[in-house]
Amino acid sequence: MERRTFLNFSSLALASTLVPFSRAIAADELLSSMPTAAKKALADVALNAATKAGASYADVRIGRYLNQFITTRDLNVENVANTESAGVGVRVIANGAYGFAATSDMSNDGIANAARQAVAIAKANAKLQSEPVRLAPVKGVGEVSWNTPIKKDWRTVPIKEKADLLIAANKAGMEGGATFMNSMLFQVNQQKYFASTDGSYIEQDVHRLWAPFQATAVDKATGKFRSRSGLGAPVGKGYEYLDGLKEHKIKAAGGVATLYTDTYDIIEDARAAGRDAKAKLTAKSVLPGKYDLMLSPEHLWLTIHENVGHPTELDRVLGYEANYAGTSFATLDKWESKKFKYGNPIVNLFADKTTPGSLGAIGYDDEGVKTKKWDIIKDGILVNYQATRDQAHIIGEKESHGCSYADSWNSVQFQRMPNVSLAAGKKKLTPDEMVKDIKKGIYIVGDGSFSIDQQRYNAQFGGQLFYEIKDGKIGQMLEDVAYQANTQEFWTACTAICDERDWRMGGSFFDGKGQPPQISIVSHGSSTARFNGINVINTARKIG
Repeated sequence: MERRTFLNFSSLALASTLVPFSRAIAADELLSSMPTAAKKALADVALNAATKAGASYADVRIGRYLNQFITTRDLNVENVANTESAGVGVRVIANGAYGFAATSDMSNDGIANAARQAVAIAKANAKLQSEPVRLAPVKGVGEVSWNTPIKKDWRTVPIKEKADLLIAANKAGMEGGATFMNSMLFQVNQQKYFASTDGSYIEQDVHRLWAPFQATAVDKATGKFRSRSGLGAPVGKGYEYLDGLKEHKIKAAGGVATLYTDTYDIIEDARAAGRDAKAKLTAKSVLPGKYDLMLSPEHLWLTIHENVGHPTELDRVLGYEANYAGTSFATLDKWESKKFKYGNPIVNLFADKTTPGSLGAIGYDDEGVKTKKWDIIKDGILVNYQATRDQAHIIGEKESHGCSYADSWNSVQFQRMPNVSLAAGKKKLTPDEMVKDIKKGIYIVGDGSFSIDQQRYNAQFGGQLFYEIKDGKIGQMLEDVAYQANTQEFWTACTAICDERDWRMGGSFFDGKGQPPQISIVSHGSSTARFNGINVINTARKIG
Protein backbone atom coordinates (compact mmCIF):
# COMPACT_ATOMS: atom_id res chain seq x y z
CA MET A 1 0.00 0.00 0.00
CA GLU A 2 2.91 2.30 -0.68
CA ARG A 3 2.23 5.74 -2.20
CA ARG A 4 -0.87 6.27 -0.15
CA THR A 5 -1.58 7.48 3.33
CA PHE A 6 -2.90 4.97 5.81
CA LEU A 7 -4.80 6.76 8.55
CA ASN A 8 -4.66 4.58 11.63
CA PHE A 9 -7.84 5.58 13.38
CA SER A 10 -8.92 3.48 16.33
CA SER A 11 -12.51 2.82 15.98
CA LEU A 12 -14.99 4.05 15.43
CA ALA A 13 -17.54 6.64 14.91
CA LEU A 14 -18.99 4.56 12.09
CA ALA A 15 -18.64 1.13 13.64
CA SER A 16 -19.99 2.15 17.03
CA THR A 17 -23.10 3.48 15.32
CA LEU A 18 -23.63 0.28 13.37
CA VAL A 19 -22.69 -2.15 16.12
CA PRO A 20 -23.78 -0.91 19.54
CA PHE A 21 -22.09 -2.44 22.60
CA SER A 22 -19.16 -3.56 20.45
CA ARG A 23 -15.45 -3.48 21.14
CA ALA A 24 -12.53 -3.13 18.78
CA ILE A 25 -10.50 -6.32 18.32
CA ALA A 26 -7.46 -7.46 16.36
CA ALA A 27 -8.10 -9.11 12.99
CA ASP A 28 -6.81 -12.50 14.18
CA GLU A 29 -9.47 -12.57 16.92
CA LEU A 30 -12.19 -12.73 14.27
CA LEU A 31 -11.51 -16.44 13.71
CA SER A 32 -12.06 -17.60 17.29
CA SER A 33 -15.39 -19.12 18.37
CA MET A 34 -17.14 -20.67 21.37
CA PRO A 35 -17.68 -24.46 21.28
CA THR A 36 -21.26 -25.57 20.62
CA ALA A 37 -21.35 -27.63 23.82
CA ALA A 38 -20.50 -24.54 25.86
CA LYS A 39 -23.31 -22.58 24.22
CA LYS A 40 -25.80 -25.35 24.93
CA ALA A 41 -24.74 -25.47 28.58
CA LEU A 42 -25.20 -21.71 28.93
CA ALA A 43 -28.58 -21.88 27.20
CA ASP A 44 -29.78 -24.55 29.63
CA VAL A 45 -28.73 -22.36 32.56
CA ALA A 46 -30.95 -19.57 31.22
CA LEU A 47 -33.94 -21.81 30.41
CA ASN A 48 -33.83 -23.56 33.78
CA ALA A 49 -33.52 -20.30 35.72
CA ALA A 50 -36.42 -18.77 33.79
CA THR A 51 -38.79 -21.70 34.30
CA LYS A 52 -37.90 -21.94 38.01
CA ALA A 53 -38.71 -18.23 38.35
CA GLY A 54 -42.17 -18.77 36.87
CA ALA A 55 -41.86 -18.51 33.09
CA SER A 56 -44.32 -20.57 31.04
CA TYR A 57 -42.07 -20.10 28.00
CA ALA A 58 -38.49 -18.98 27.51
CA ASP A 59 -36.00 -18.60 24.72
CA VAL A 60 -32.37 -17.60 24.85
CA ARG A 61 -30.13 -16.18 22.12
CA ILE A 62 -26.37 -16.39 22.54
CA GLY A 63 -24.71 -14.17 19.98
CA ARG A 64 -21.26 -13.19 18.78
CA TYR A 65 -21.45 -10.43 16.16
CA LEU A 66 -18.29 -9.75 14.19
CA ASN A 67 -17.78 -6.88 11.77
CA GLN A 68 -14.99 -5.50 9.65
CA PHE A 69 -15.36 -2.13 7.95
CA ILE A 70 -12.86 -0.62 5.53
CA THR A 71 -13.36 2.90 4.19
CA THR A 72 -11.33 4.70 1.53
CA ARG A 73 -11.27 8.02 -0.33
CA ASP A 74 -9.38 8.42 -3.59
CA LEU A 75 -5.99 6.73 -3.04
CA ASN A 76 -6.15 6.81 0.77
CA VAL A 77 -7.37 4.21 3.23
CA GLU A 78 -9.26 6.23 5.81
CA ASN A 79 -10.30 3.61 8.35
CA VAL A 80 -10.15 -0.10 9.15
CA ALA A 81 -12.24 -1.38 12.04
CA ASN A 82 -12.71 -4.87 13.46
CA THR A 83 -15.44 -5.12 16.09
CA GLU A 84 -16.96 -7.79 18.28
CA SER A 85 -20.15 -7.77 20.31
CA ALA A 86 -21.05 -10.83 22.39
CA GLY A 87 -23.65 -11.66 25.00
CA VAL A 88 -26.93 -13.33 25.84
CA GLY A 89 -30.55 -12.21 25.50
CA VAL A 90 -33.37 -13.99 27.34
CA ARG A 91 -37.05 -13.58 26.40
CA VAL A 92 -39.79 -15.11 28.52
CA ILE A 93 -43.54 -15.25 28.96
CA ALA A 94 -44.79 -15.17 32.55
CA ASN A 95 -48.40 -14.56 33.57
CA GLY A 96 -49.20 -14.10 29.90
CA ALA A 97 -46.79 -11.20 29.29
CA TYR A 98 -43.37 -10.80 27.72
CA GLY A 99 -40.20 -9.98 29.59
CA PHE A 100 -36.71 -9.53 28.20
CA ALA A 101 -33.26 -9.03 29.69
CA ALA A 102 -29.74 -9.26 28.31
CA THR A 103 -26.21 -9.45 29.65
CA SER A 104 -22.64 -9.50 28.44
CA ASP A 105 -21.71 -11.46 31.59
CA MET A 106 -21.57 -14.95 30.11
CA SER A 107 -20.93 -16.75 33.39
CA ASN A 108 -23.57 -19.11 34.74
CA ASP A 109 -24.52 -16.62 37.45
CA GLY A 110 -24.70 -13.73 34.99
CA ILE A 111 -26.99 -15.59 32.62
CA ALA A 112 -29.21 -16.96 35.40
CA ASN A 113 -29.61 -13.45 36.80
CA ALA A 114 -30.64 -12.14 33.38
CA ALA A 115 -33.23 -14.91 33.06
CA ARG A 116 -34.71 -14.11 36.47
CA GLN A 117 -34.75 -10.41 35.60
CA ALA A 118 -36.67 -11.17 32.39
CA VAL A 119 -39.29 -13.08 34.39
CA ALA A 120 -39.60 -10.24 36.90
CA ILE A 121 -40.16 -7.78 34.04
CA ALA A 122 -42.79 -10.06 32.49
CA LYS A 123 -44.70 -10.30 35.77
CA ALA A 124 -44.64 -6.53 36.10
CA ASN A 125 -45.86 -6.14 32.51
CA ALA A 126 -48.68 -8.60 33.12
CA LYS A 127 -50.34 -6.21 35.53
CA LEU A 128 -50.86 -3.75 32.68
CA GLN A 129 -51.61 -6.19 29.85
CA SER A 130 -55.20 -6.54 28.65
CA GLU A 131 -54.85 -10.00 27.10
CA PRO A 132 -52.17 -12.70 27.22
CA VAL A 133 -49.54 -13.27 24.55
CA ARG A 134 -50.59 -16.02 22.14
CA LEU A 135 -47.73 -17.84 20.45
CA ALA A 136 -48.33 -19.95 17.36
CA PRO A 137 -47.04 -23.45 18.10
CA VAL A 138 -43.54 -24.47 17.06
CA LYS A 139 -42.29 -28.02 17.30
CA GLY A 140 -38.85 -28.29 18.83
CA VAL A 141 -36.21 -29.36 16.32
CA GLY A 142 -33.56 -30.61 18.74
CA GLU A 143 -29.93 -29.83 17.93
CA VAL A 144 -29.58 -28.48 14.38
CA SER A 145 -27.33 -26.06 12.53
CA TRP A 146 -27.37 -23.84 9.43
CA ASN A 147 -24.51 -21.96 7.75
CA THR A 148 -24.44 -19.40 4.97
CA PRO A 149 -22.98 -21.37 2.02
CA ILE A 150 -19.70 -19.54 1.35
CA LYS A 151 -16.60 -20.42 -0.66
CA LYS A 152 -14.26 -17.80 0.79
CA ASP A 153 -14.51 -16.57 4.39
CA TRP A 154 -13.85 -12.82 4.49
CA ARG A 155 -12.16 -13.24 7.86
CA THR A 156 -9.31 -15.18 6.24
CA VAL A 157 -8.59 -12.59 3.52
CA PRO A 158 -5.77 -10.17 4.46
CA ILE A 159 -6.87 -6.59 5.10
CA LYS A 160 -4.16 -5.37 2.71
CA GLU A 161 -5.72 -7.37 -0.14
CA LYS A 162 -9.13 -5.83 0.54
CA ALA A 163 -7.77 -2.30 0.87
CA ASP A 164 -5.80 -2.74 -2.36
CA LEU A 165 -9.00 -3.79 -4.15
CA LEU A 166 -10.85 -0.69 -2.98
CA ILE A 167 -7.98 1.60 -3.91
CA ALA A 168 -7.78 -0.05 -7.34
CA ALA A 169 -11.50 0.63 -7.79
CA ASN A 170 -11.04 4.26 -6.77
CA LYS A 171 -8.14 4.63 -9.18
CA ALA A 172 -10.20 3.13 -12.01
CA GLY A 173 -13.07 5.50 -11.25
CA MET A 174 -10.81 8.55 -11.40
CA GLU A 175 -9.23 7.31 -14.63
CA GLY A 176 -12.75 6.94 -15.98
CA GLY A 177 -13.62 10.56 -15.27
CA ALA A 178 -14.46 10.93 -11.56
CA THR A 179 -12.96 13.82 -9.60
CA PHE A 180 -13.46 12.05 -6.26
CA MET A 181 -14.01 8.42 -5.27
CA ASN A 182 -15.24 6.91 -2.03
CA SER A 183 -15.45 3.17 -1.47
CA MET A 184 -16.22 0.94 1.49
CA LEU A 185 -16.32 -2.72 2.39
CA PHE A 186 -18.76 -3.93 5.04
CA GLN A 187 -18.30 -7.54 6.20
CA VAL A 188 -20.43 -9.27 8.80
CA ASN A 189 -20.35 -12.63 10.57
CA GLN A 190 -23.13 -13.41 13.05
CA GLN A 191 -22.56 -16.48 15.19
CA LYS A 192 -26.05 -17.14 16.58
CA TYR A 193 -27.26 -19.80 19.00
CA PHE A 194 -30.96 -20.12 19.83
CA ALA A 195 -32.58 -22.38 22.41
CA SER A 196 -36.10 -22.53 23.78
CA THR A 197 -38.34 -24.45 26.12
CA ASP A 198 -39.99 -25.84 22.96
CA GLY A 199 -36.95 -28.12 22.67
CA SER A 200 -34.85 -26.39 20.01
CA TYR A 201 -31.08 -25.87 20.06
CA ILE A 202 -30.19 -24.06 16.84
CA GLU A 203 -26.73 -22.92 15.84
CA GLN A 204 -26.30 -20.66 12.80
CA ASP A 205 -23.28 -19.04 11.19
CA VAL A 206 -24.33 -16.11 8.99
CA HIS A 207 -22.13 -14.17 6.55
CA ARG A 208 -22.92 -10.96 4.66
CA LEU A 209 -20.92 -8.54 2.55
CA TRP A 210 -21.35 -5.22 0.76
CA ALA A 211 -18.88 -3.14 -1.26
CA PRO A 212 -20.52 0.22 -2.07
CA PHE A 213 -18.78 3.15 -3.71
CA GLN A 214 -19.58 6.57 -5.11
CA ALA A 215 -17.93 8.29 -8.06
CA THR A 216 -18.29 12.09 -8.15
CA ALA A 217 -17.42 14.28 -11.13
CA VAL A 218 -17.09 18.07 -10.77
CA ASP A 219 -17.23 20.76 -13.44
CA LYS A 220 -14.59 23.08 -11.99
CA ALA A 221 -15.74 25.99 -14.13
CA THR A 222 -19.31 25.98 -12.83
CA GLY A 223 -19.04 24.02 -9.59
CA LYS A 224 -21.71 21.61 -10.81
CA PHE A 225 -21.22 18.02 -9.65
CA ARG A 226 -22.84 14.67 -10.38
CA SER A 227 -22.38 11.23 -8.81
CA ARG A 228 -22.94 7.60 -9.67
CA SER A 229 -22.98 4.79 -7.11
CA GLY A 230 -21.99 1.18 -7.64
CA LEU A 231 -24.34 -1.33 -9.25
CA GLY A 232 -23.25 -4.28 -7.11
CA ALA A 233 -25.67 -5.66 -4.51
CA PRO A 234 -25.21 -6.37 -0.81
CA VAL A 235 -25.27 -10.15 -0.46
CA GLY A 236 -25.47 -13.08 1.90
CA LYS A 237 -22.30 -14.60 0.49
CA GLY A 238 -18.60 -14.91 1.19
CA TYR A 239 -15.70 -12.90 -0.21
CA GLU A 240 -16.00 -14.87 -3.47
CA TYR A 241 -18.71 -12.37 -4.46
CA LEU A 242 -15.91 -9.93 -5.35
CA ASP A 243 -14.26 -12.34 -7.81
CA GLY A 244 -16.05 -10.58 -10.69
CA LEU A 245 -16.24 -13.58 -13.01
CA LYS A 246 -16.93 -13.00 -16.70
CA GLU A 247 -19.88 -15.40 -16.76
CA HIS A 248 -21.63 -13.31 -14.12
CA LYS A 249 -21.67 -10.12 -16.21
CA ILE A 250 -24.62 -9.12 -18.36
CA LYS A 251 -25.39 -6.11 -20.50
CA ALA A 252 -28.21 -3.74 -19.66
CA ALA A 253 -30.72 -3.04 -22.40
CA GLY A 254 -29.04 -1.25 -25.28
CA GLY A 255 -25.63 -2.01 -23.77
CA VAL A 256 -25.75 1.16 -21.63
CA ALA A 257 -24.19 -0.53 -18.59
CA THR A 258 -22.63 -3.76 -17.38
CA LEU A 259 -24.70 -5.44 -14.67
CA TYR A 260 -23.79 -8.27 -12.31
CA THR A 261 -25.37 -11.52 -11.13
CA ASP A 262 -23.55 -14.01 -8.87
CA THR A 263 -20.25 -12.13 -8.53
CA TYR A 264 -19.22 -8.50 -8.84
CA ASP A 265 -16.33 -6.73 -10.59
CA ILE A 266 -15.98 -3.59 -8.51
CA ILE A 267 -13.02 -2.25 -10.51
CA GLU A 268 -14.87 -2.49 -13.83
CA ASP A 269 -17.99 -0.93 -12.33
CA ALA A 270 -15.99 1.89 -10.73
CA ARG A 271 -14.35 2.75 -14.06
CA ALA A 272 -17.79 2.86 -15.71
CA ALA A 273 -19.12 4.95 -12.82
CA GLY A 274 -16.41 7.54 -13.39
CA ARG A 275 -17.43 7.82 -17.04
CA ASP A 276 -21.13 7.97 -16.13
CA ALA A 277 -20.64 10.64 -13.47
CA LYS A 278 -18.74 12.80 -15.95
CA ALA A 279 -21.38 12.22 -18.65
CA LYS A 280 -24.13 13.30 -16.25
CA LEU A 281 -22.63 16.78 -16.13
CA THR A 282 -23.73 17.42 -19.72
CA ALA A 283 -26.72 15.08 -19.96
CA LYS A 284 -30.06 16.44 -21.17
CA SER A 285 -32.40 17.53 -18.38
CA VAL A 286 -35.66 15.57 -18.56
CA LEU A 287 -38.86 17.15 -19.85
CA PRO A 288 -41.58 16.52 -17.23
CA GLY A 289 -44.60 14.49 -18.24
CA LYS A 290 -46.04 11.00 -18.54
CA TYR A 291 -43.63 8.24 -19.56
CA ASP A 292 -43.56 4.47 -19.81
CA LEU A 293 -40.83 3.47 -17.37
CA MET A 294 -38.55 0.50 -17.82
CA LEU A 295 -37.04 -0.28 -14.43
CA SER A 296 -34.05 -2.56 -13.92
CA PRO A 297 -33.77 -4.85 -10.85
CA GLU A 298 -30.92 -2.62 -9.60
CA HIS A 299 -33.53 0.13 -9.31
CA LEU A 300 -36.80 -1.71 -8.64
CA TRP A 301 -35.63 -3.40 -5.44
CA LEU A 302 -35.95 -0.13 -3.52
CA THR A 303 -39.46 0.59 -4.80
CA ILE A 304 -40.51 -2.94 -3.78
CA HIS A 305 -38.94 -2.39 -0.37
CA GLU A 306 -40.80 0.85 0.29
CA ASN A 307 -44.25 0.28 -1.21
CA VAL A 308 -44.68 -3.48 -0.75
CA GLY A 309 -42.22 -4.66 1.92
CA HIS A 310 -42.95 -2.08 4.60
CA PRO A 311 -46.73 -1.71 4.13
CA THR A 312 -47.26 -5.48 4.46
CA GLU A 313 -45.45 -5.73 7.81
CA LEU A 314 -48.33 -6.77 10.06
CA ASP A 315 -47.29 -4.60 13.00
CA ARG A 316 -47.48 -1.50 10.76
CA VAL A 317 -50.85 -2.65 9.43
CA LEU A 318 -52.17 -2.98 13.00
CA GLY A 319 -50.73 0.39 14.04
CA TYR A 320 -48.34 -1.17 16.55
CA GLU A 321 -45.31 0.17 14.66
CA ALA A 322 -44.96 3.65 13.19
CA ASN A 323 -41.26 4.47 13.44
CA TYR A 324 -39.26 4.90 10.26
CA ALA A 325 -42.02 6.15 7.97
CA GLY A 326 -45.33 5.26 9.44
CA THR A 327 -48.01 2.61 9.43
CA SER A 328 -49.74 1.18 6.34
CA PHE A 329 -52.55 1.81 3.87
CA ALA A 330 -52.91 -2.00 3.37
CA THR A 331 -55.25 -2.42 6.32
CA LEU A 332 -56.88 -5.66 7.50
CA ASP A 333 -60.27 -4.86 5.94
CA LYS A 334 -58.62 -4.73 2.52
CA TRP A 335 -57.04 -8.14 3.03
CA GLU A 336 -60.26 -9.58 4.47
CA SER A 337 -62.17 -8.56 1.35
CA LYS A 338 -60.02 -11.03 -0.65
CA LYS A 339 -60.33 -8.72 -3.63
CA PHE A 340 -58.22 -5.67 -2.83
CA LYS A 341 -56.37 -4.83 -6.03
CA TYR A 342 -52.75 -4.02 -5.24
CA GLY A 343 -51.67 -4.15 -8.88
CA ASN A 344 -52.08 -5.61 -12.35
CA PRO A 345 -52.93 -9.36 -12.48
CA ILE A 346 -49.41 -10.08 -13.82
CA VAL A 347 -47.96 -8.79 -10.53
CA ASN A 348 -46.98 -11.52 -8.06
CA LEU A 349 -44.91 -10.57 -5.03
CA PHE A 350 -43.70 -13.14 -2.54
CA ALA A 351 -41.76 -13.30 0.72
CA ASP A 352 -38.88 -15.73 1.07
CA LYS A 353 -36.26 -16.21 3.79
CA THR A 354 -34.56 -19.07 1.95
CA THR A 355 -33.28 -17.52 -1.33
CA PRO A 356 -29.58 -18.49 -1.66
CA GLY A 357 -27.20 -15.54 -1.58
CA SER A 358 -29.82 -13.12 -0.27
CA LEU A 359 -29.35 -10.91 2.78
CA GLY A 360 -32.38 -12.41 4.51
CA ALA A 361 -31.45 -16.06 3.93
CA ILE A 362 -31.24 -18.07 7.14
CA GLY A 363 -32.35 -21.50 8.30
CA TYR A 364 -34.39 -20.44 11.34
CA ASP A 365 -35.59 -17.05 12.54
CA ASP A 366 -34.98 -15.59 15.99
CA GLU A 367 -37.99 -17.42 17.41
CA GLY A 368 -36.70 -20.80 16.26
CA VAL A 369 -39.14 -21.00 13.34
CA LYS A 370 -37.93 -22.72 10.17
CA THR A 371 -37.91 -20.18 7.35
CA LYS A 372 -40.03 -20.50 4.21
CA LYS A 373 -41.60 -18.81 1.18
CA TRP A 374 -45.17 -17.43 0.94
CA ASP A 375 -47.27 -15.18 -1.30
CA ILE A 376 -48.10 -11.59 -0.37
CA ILE A 377 -49.58 -10.30 -3.64
CA LYS A 378 -51.06 -13.01 -5.89
CA ASP A 379 -52.34 -12.13 -9.37
CA GLY A 380 -52.44 -8.49 -8.26
CA ILE A 381 -54.52 -9.17 -5.10
CA LEU A 382 -53.35 -8.66 -1.50
CA VAL A 383 -53.41 -12.17 0.02
CA ASN A 384 -51.12 -12.08 3.06
CA TYR A 385 -48.78 -10.15 5.35
CA GLN A 386 -45.58 -10.81 7.30
CA ALA A 387 -46.29 -12.29 10.74
CA THR A 388 -44.40 -13.67 13.74
CA ARG A 389 -45.49 -16.24 16.34
CA ASP A 390 -47.49 -13.78 18.43
CA GLN A 391 -49.16 -12.22 15.36
CA ALA A 392 -50.14 -15.30 13.35
CA HIS A 393 -53.53 -15.80 15.03
CA ILE A 394 -54.57 -12.24 14.10
CA ILE A 395 -54.68 -13.19 10.42
CA GLY A 396 -55.89 -16.75 10.92
CA GLU A 397 -52.51 -18.38 10.35
CA LYS A 398 -51.68 -21.59 12.22
CA GLU A 399 -47.94 -20.93 12.19
CA SER A 400 -45.49 -18.06 12.11
CA HIS A 401 -44.03 -16.93 8.79
CA GLY A 402 -40.56 -17.15 10.31
CA CYS A 403 -39.67 -13.47 10.04
CA SER A 404 -38.65 -12.53 13.59
CA TYR A 405 -35.25 -10.88 13.96
CA ALA A 406 -33.13 -9.01 16.48
CA ASP A 407 -30.05 -7.10 15.37
CA SER A 408 -28.05 -8.03 18.48
CA TRP A 409 -28.04 -10.29 21.50
CA ASN A 410 -29.15 -7.30 23.61
CA SER A 411 -32.12 -6.41 21.36
CA VAL A 412 -35.48 -8.10 21.68
CA GLN A 413 -36.63 -9.92 18.54
CA PHE A 414 -39.66 -8.61 16.66
CA GLN A 415 -41.23 -8.74 13.20
CA ARG A 416 -38.78 -7.77 10.47
CA MET A 417 -39.17 -7.75 6.72
CA PRO A 418 -38.16 -10.95 4.91
CA ASN A 419 -36.89 -10.85 1.35
CA VAL A 420 -39.88 -9.56 -0.65
CA SER A 421 -39.57 -10.02 -4.41
CA LEU A 422 -41.44 -9.60 -7.68
CA ALA A 423 -41.84 -12.90 -9.50
CA ALA A 424 -40.38 -13.07 -13.00
CA GLY A 425 -42.70 -12.83 -15.97
CA LYS A 426 -44.14 -16.07 -17.29
CA LYS A 427 -43.67 -15.16 -20.95
CA LYS A 428 -40.23 -15.17 -22.56
CA LEU A 429 -39.07 -11.56 -22.65
CA THR A 430 -35.66 -9.88 -22.48
CA PRO A 431 -34.98 -6.20 -21.66
CA ASP A 432 -33.90 -5.53 -25.24
CA GLU A 433 -37.18 -6.99 -26.48
CA MET A 434 -39.14 -4.93 -23.97
CA VAL A 435 -37.66 -1.69 -25.33
CA LYS A 436 -38.94 -2.30 -28.85
CA ASP A 437 -42.58 -1.70 -27.88
CA ILE A 438 -42.02 1.56 -25.98
CA LYS A 439 -42.73 4.77 -27.90
CA LYS A 440 -41.95 7.34 -25.20
CA GLY A 441 -40.18 6.11 -22.12
CA ILE A 442 -37.25 6.21 -19.73
CA TYR A 443 -34.95 3.34 -18.79
CA ILE A 444 -33.78 3.60 -15.17
CA VAL A 445 -30.82 1.63 -13.80
CA GLY A 446 -29.75 1.79 -10.16
CA ASP A 447 -31.43 3.13 -7.02
CA GLY A 448 -31.44 6.74 -5.83
CA SER A 449 -33.20 9.02 -3.38
CA PHE A 450 -36.82 8.44 -2.42
CA SER A 451 -39.66 9.90 -0.39
CA ILE A 452 -42.82 8.16 0.83
CA ASP A 453 -45.72 9.19 3.03
CA GLN A 454 -46.72 7.88 6.46
CA GLN A 455 -49.13 5.33 4.97
CA ARG A 456 -46.64 3.97 2.44
CA TYR A 457 -48.94 5.09 -0.36
CA ASN A 458 -47.73 8.23 -2.16
CA ALA A 459 -44.08 8.10 -3.16
CA GLN A 460 -41.33 9.55 -5.30
CA PHE A 461 -38.21 7.73 -6.52
CA GLY A 462 -35.02 8.79 -8.23
CA GLY A 463 -32.24 6.59 -9.61
CA GLN A 464 -28.64 6.38 -10.81
CA LEU A 465 -28.78 6.21 -14.61
CA PHE A 466 -31.57 7.43 -16.90
CA TYR A 467 -31.86 6.90 -20.64
CA GLU A 468 -34.45 8.19 -23.05
CA ILE A 469 -36.50 5.59 -24.95
CA LYS A 470 -37.96 6.84 -28.21
CA ASP A 471 -39.78 4.78 -30.81
CA GLY A 472 -38.47 1.48 -29.49
CA LYS A 473 -34.83 2.52 -29.14
CA ILE A 474 -32.68 3.58 -26.19
CA GLY A 475 -31.21 7.02 -26.80
CA GLN A 476 -29.37 9.70 -24.92
CA MET A 477 -28.65 9.92 -21.21
CA LEU A 478 -31.07 12.03 -19.18
CA GLU A 479 -30.68 13.79 -15.85
CA ASP A 480 -32.88 15.28 -13.08
CA VAL A 481 -35.38 12.41 -13.28
CA ALA A 482 -37.77 11.30 -10.54
CA TYR A 483 -41.14 9.59 -10.83
CA GLN A 484 -44.23 9.92 -8.65
CA ALA A 485 -47.13 7.54 -8.09
CA ASN A 486 -49.27 6.04 -5.39
CA THR A 487 -48.68 2.38 -4.66
CA GLN A 488 -51.81 1.02 -6.35
CA GLU A 489 -51.41 3.20 -9.44
CA PHE A 490 -47.80 2.12 -9.77
CA TRP A 491 -48.35 -1.62 -9.60
CA THR A 492 -51.52 -1.44 -11.69
CA ALA A 493 -49.43 0.29 -14.37
CA CYS A 494 -47.10 -2.73 -14.56
CA THR A 495 -47.77 -4.17 -18.03
CA ALA A 496 -44.74 -6.39 -18.67
CA ILE A 497 -42.08 -8.25 -16.67
CA CYS A 498 -39.01 -9.90 -18.17
CA ASP A 499 -38.58 -13.62 -17.63
CA GLU A 500 -36.47 -15.50 -15.09
CA ARG A 501 -33.26 -15.10 -17.12
CA ASP A 502 -33.22 -11.43 -16.06
CA TRP A 503 -34.16 -12.01 -12.39
CA ARG A 504 -31.65 -10.80 -9.77
CA MET A 505 -31.58 -9.15 -6.37
CA GLY A 506 -30.70 -5.82 -4.80
CA GLY A 507 -31.13 -4.95 -1.17
CA SER A 508 -30.63 -2.90 1.96
CA PHE A 509 -27.72 -3.52 4.34
CA PHE A 510 -29.08 -1.03 6.88
CA ASP A 511 -32.88 -1.13 7.14
CA GLY A 512 -34.13 0.68 10.23
CA LYS A 513 -37.21 -0.06 12.33
CA GLY A 514 -38.37 0.15 15.93
CA GLN A 515 -37.69 2.26 18.97
CA PRO A 516 -35.02 1.88 20.21
CA PRO A 517 -34.01 1.49 16.58
CA GLN A 518 -32.75 -1.81 15.21
CA ILE A 519 -30.98 -2.43 11.91
CA SER A 520 -31.96 -5.32 9.67
CA ILE A 521 -30.84 -6.59 6.27
CA VAL A 522 -33.09 -7.58 3.39
CA SER A 523 -32.91 -8.39 -0.33
CA HIS A 524 -35.51 -7.83 -3.04
CA GLY A 525 -35.48 -9.55 -6.41
CA SER A 526 -37.12 -8.82 -9.72
CA SER A 527 -36.66 -8.90 -13.45
CA THR A 528 -36.77 -5.70 -15.50
CA ALA A 529 -40.37 -4.44 -15.52
CA ARG A 530 -42.41 -1.91 -17.49
CA PHE A 531 -44.81 0.62 -15.97
CA ASN A 532 -47.00 2.65 -18.32
CA GLY A 533 -48.00 6.31 -18.00
CA ILE A 534 -46.03 7.20 -14.87
CA ASN A 535 -45.65 10.86 -13.92
CA VAL A 536 -42.04 12.04 -14.22
CA ILE A 537 -40.86 15.33 -12.71
CA ASN A 538 -37.71 17.37 -13.27
CA THR A 539 -35.86 17.61 -9.95
CA ALA A 540 -33.79 20.60 -11.10
CA ARG A 541 -36.76 22.85 -11.79
CA LYS A 542 -37.17 25.84 -9.51
CA ILE A 543 -40.30 27.78 -8.64
CA GLY A 544 -40.24 31.45 -9.63
